[in-house]
Amino acid sequence: MEPSDSDELLIRRFQQGNADAFEILVRRHGGRVYNLCLRILGDPEEAADASQDTFVTALRKAHTFRGEAAFTTWLHRVAVNACYDSLRRKRRRPMLRVITDPDEESAETRLPVPDHAEGVVLSIDVAAALREIPQEFRIALVMADVQDLPYDEIARVLDVPVGTVKSRVFRGRAALGRALGGTGGEPSRASRASEEEA
Repeated sequence: MEPSDSDELLIRRFQQGNADAFEILVRRHGGRVYNLCLRILGDPEEAADASQDTFVTALRKAHTFRGEAAFTTWLHRVAVNACYDSLRRKRRRPMLRVITDPDEESAETRLPVPDHAEGVVLSIDVAAALREIPQEFRIALVMADVQDLPYDEIARVLDVPVGTVKSRVFRGRAALGRALGGTGGEPSRASRASEEEA
């Protein structure tokens, strides 16, 4: 078994009893799954939990992979479902916050001041803005613009028509623009053009 083997070959080998094949798949896709979960959930701890849930579910359900879609499409669907589960659990648990005196900020609660400001601030702003977007738009937007997945693959992952994916990405971009303080929330001409091309 070679680390360069295709995902489909590795999952077949795992289905035949080779545990090392699944380990290679986890190493190969772990970062991408975590990043997808992080962009959808907006919290590093929840993303780590959802990533772990993704691979536990993939391990348990590997026998259901039939190869009708790419392994990455199947894995993305498992990850998105893990994120949905996390979001449902989050809605059910009570939100408790400790209110502290802002004048007595401890070293643990102080945020470091970035010295390479613009890139860091923009990244933080986008991450915060993503959390404000409705989850159905956020998931489609993250898969299209962050994960760079084609619309037809996103449609298979989400089990919706391609037109629905295009609409969600378009509306997600508009909502992200509004959340970032854009004017009127209208997507740019370039964004509309890429939407029409897809």
